[in-house]
Amino acid sequence: MRRNLTSNLHLCIISLAILAGLIVIGDRFTTPAAAQTALSDQQKRGKQIYIRGASANGKEILAYVGESSLEVPGSAMPCANCHALDGLGKPEGGINPSNLTWEALTKPYKVTESGGRERGPYSERALQLAIARGVDPSGHKLLTVMPRYQMSPQDMSDLLAYLKLLGHDRDPGLTENSITVGTVLPGSTELSGLGAAVKAVLTAYCAEVNNRGGIYNRKLDLRFVQTGDTPAATVANVKRFIQDDQVFVITGAFAAGADREFAALMNDSEVPSVGPFTLFPQIGHPLNRQVFYLLSGMNEQARALVNFAVNRNSGKKDGALIVYAETDSGRGAMQVARDQYVASGFGPIEVSSYSNATFDAAALAAKLKQTSKNVVFFFGYGREQLAFMVEADKLRWSPDVYGFAANELFDAPASFSQRVFMSFPTAPVDQTAEGIAEFRALAAKYQLPSDHLAVQVSAYASAKILVEGLKKAGKDLSREKLIQALEGLYEYPTGLTPPVTYGPNRRIGAMGAYIVGIDLEKKQYVPVSGWSKIN
Repeated sequence: MRRNLTSNLHLCIISLAILAGLIVIGDRFTTPAAAQTALSDQQKRGKQIYIRGASANGKEILAYVGESSLEVPGSAMPCANCHALDGLGKPEGGINPSNLTWEALTKPYKVTESGGRERGPYSERALQLAIARGVDPSGHKLLTVMPRYQMSPQDMSDLLAYLKLLGHDRDPGLTENSITVGTVLPGSTELSGLGAAVKAVLTAYCAEVNNRGGIYNRKLDLRFVQTGDTPAATVANVKRFIQDDQVFVITGAFAAGADREFAALMNDSEVPSVGPFTLFPQIGHPLNRQVFYLLSGMNEQARALVNFAVNRNSGKKDGALIVYAETDSGRGAMQVARDQYVASGFGPIEVSSYSNATFDAAALAAKLKQTSKNVVFFFGYGREQLAFMVEADKLRWSPDVYGFAANELFDAPASFSQRVFMSFPTAPVDQTAEGIAEFRALAAKYQLPSDHLAVQVSAYASAKILVEGLKKAGKDLSREKLIQALEGLYEYPTGLTPPVTYGPNRRIGAMGAYIVGIDLEKKQYVPVSGWSKIN
């Protein structure tokens, strides 16, 4: 896994390595963050109902609106929409939603609500009736704009548990003067150079933000932790880090090799993460709201390869071959490519797998040549793909070969000229003059390293996106407001990557890929397609 990590990380953004002449620095900001009390599991479930109108147990929550009791999903009318994240209410359209903090609801005397109506103090039971039936403790009907909710007794209990905390729920790592930002660096000696480069660029960028006054006068307090030798060890390290350092948000983290585990930890800890280094974004159902990926992973790039191949061979119905290594990444890319290919109606498809330990390039080439197909998707390591192409050349068979970028393919036989195609999630065309100048100025000022530029650019872009989200979230910051702000980013220009767009159901910022070929004589990549969006 670690042997393959470096090449996999740099292939995602290798085309950005045109920037050069940079060197190292990094001050660590150590403003202490006030410790916060963690929510109980019940309070976490209640918070989800309050903010999103959805049950953590998957049970149905319904809202009934108006005199006609129009039924809508609870997710369409969550409490926080009107009463705000702090429970104080957001006046809008002449409506003044009630203060839902427990202190306001349970005042031991009559309270005059907007409109002049008086009510007595709420108890747990009275609040249940208000939520479910729309009546206050004095038996008065609530305003018709206040929905009535139908939910399970467990969900109601969870919601009440959180409402008692409403107004006092302060996210860890956030003070009047600081925002604690964490990142996860590789712990292995093999990848120490990558880690040092990321640490340098994030430290420099945070210092620059702080020198300009921070975010609404809050300074970015950057903290670091290292990965472990196994996914479980990495998760344990990061979990302790989040708790001990009171981390508000994580950016530019090395999650590759522990992709699922890292995403699950962010979800469980309710810590937003922006731009983790990974080739496998976790974007399945249900959506992990906490993690915002920068670029497409291998599966998304596989889909782009299939779309390009189908368009390139328009009108032909010869079909294709998929060859994949018997690894999680190989199987994942195969499944995505096969489904995309079948959906295209392009023709019959055959699938073959191989084990890295027993790979026989000659036998594989001989077997596949007999199919008479001339389109091959190869999802494995570059050395195996090259070996396959060498053996195919000996058989005087030169199919079009589609796969992921690998420098080994510069040594492909001449018969494969203009027949090798690879996906890239970004390209030099994405760089703007302003973006390049900005990065070069940061590099010169803070003497950033001159190596691992692709990784530096990715970390830099992720930090820019985070800061933009923090600005849009406003001074009254919370993790939830940050998430909502990031979900509102549309075509945000980092200056060095494709424009970034997120949404409530989208967590890959630059969702697409470029397809490039190889000039075997000059041993360089050659663009063969524009940006291909993936819906």
